Amino acid sequence: MKQAVLVVDVQPCFDPPEWLVERAQKLATGFPSVATVQRYDEGKVPFVRQLGWRPETVDDALVDADHTVLKYGYSPTDEVIDRFRAWQVDRVLVCGIQAETCVLAAGFLLFDAGLQPTMIADAVSGSSLDRSGKLGVDLWRHHFGNVIERHSDVV
Repeated sequence: MKQAVLVVDVQPCFDPPEWLVERAQKLATGFPSVATVQRYDEGKVPFVRQLGWRPETVDDALVDADHTVLKYGYSPTDEVIDRFRAWQVDRVLVCGIQAETCVLAAGFLLFDAGLQPTMIADAVSGSSLDRSGKLGVDLWRHHFGNVIERHSDVV
């Protein structure tokens, strides 16, 4: 089974914990990797109008991945799927920030594309709703089933 890593939104504006940046980097170094970076454009996604909040207009990934993809909402773009298909990937190991929102949205995109999304539970952090990420891990397990508890089990 060919594997790759998707690092979701580990970027300065979300103030990720250092342990998350370190674990995501270890994963990204060990496999072909894609990092997403969320940017702001109210014309594309109405964050301010609907939520009164916005991500940064310019922000960069804190993880050095093989490929970086910009996105303007919760879900990654089709460019992520195209990259994994070009690499002929079967399973995508997913880590990142906002486990119950952006990471979960990535899982749905990967699942719908026929890939096997697999969350690395100790390499995700939650949003302000649940910093522990437990809610996101539980939702992931419910929807996709595939969770690896420790990043050290795959690196």
